[in-house]
Amino acid sequence: MTEDDHPLLSCDALGVSVPGRHLVEKLRLSLHRGEFVAMLGQNGVGKTLTLLTLAGLRAPDGGGVFLNGANIATTRRLLVARQLALLPQVTEDIFPATVLDTALIGRHPHIGRLHWESPSDHEIVETSLAAMGIDDLASRDVLTLSGGERRRLAIAQILTQAPDVYLLDEPTNHLDPQHQLDALHVFRRAADNGATILASLHDVNLAARFADRCLLLYGNGRWELGATGEILSESRLSELYATPMEAVAWRSRQLFVAAGEAAANRSG
Repeated sequence: MTEDDHPLLSCDALGVSVPGRHLVEKLRLSLHRGEFVAMLGQNGVGKTLTLLTLAGLRAPDGGGVFLNGANIATTRRLLVARQLALLPQVTEDIFPATVLDTALIGRHPHIGRLHWESPSDHEIVETSLAAMGIDDLASRDVLTLSGGERRRLAIAQILTQAPDVYLLDEPTNHLDPQHQLDALHVFRRAADNGATILASLHDVNLAARFADRCLLLYGNGRWELGATGEILSESRLSELYATPMEAVAWRSRQLFVAAGEAAANRSG
């Protein structure tokens, strides 16, 4: 087995719980270089908590998480930050700062404690801002940005971190359709260049388009993992989302459409 065959991030018998409820039980997941994995499931099934646990920011309820073979719980956070980036669902800005300075935060794990950002760091930031189409906003105050612009900046910030592993919690939040595609193309290219991506998504069709594998969370401890083209089916998605899902042909692919009625109508 070569070095590239070893998982960048893995977990063994991982448990994720909240009081009175086991959300994920005995999850076994190995994420390798070059792959994009989408995490799918209803609201409240534990997608965010699973990402936080995999990032080492929350203790697992059983099992362990390993980053490049090392137990993440005992790895210095600075070393973790050099290898793993987490994009939260929401980013809040309390103090004024420019777009450029905010993106530069992503370089801090790679800069010595008593050092300043180098020209190379600035070049990485400029490339990341350009990748997200906001390089023309570099001098803007983050407090003046729209929700979509701020989301693109949050993505640019973790791109400047240049980790091996990207954990993304609803990366398309606040983005219009074109910018959703742009963002996921950026992460698809990152995977193709050797990173690994685990992203929670609400749009099944975006998962079908970009992901190599999908992890389905049912919220009762049960989970399923498989190749995207095999695991995404009408029956499985209908169970996952507790509403009828139908596959329709579009060009050379399938699209999945929620065909059920609103919950209020069903209960009537």
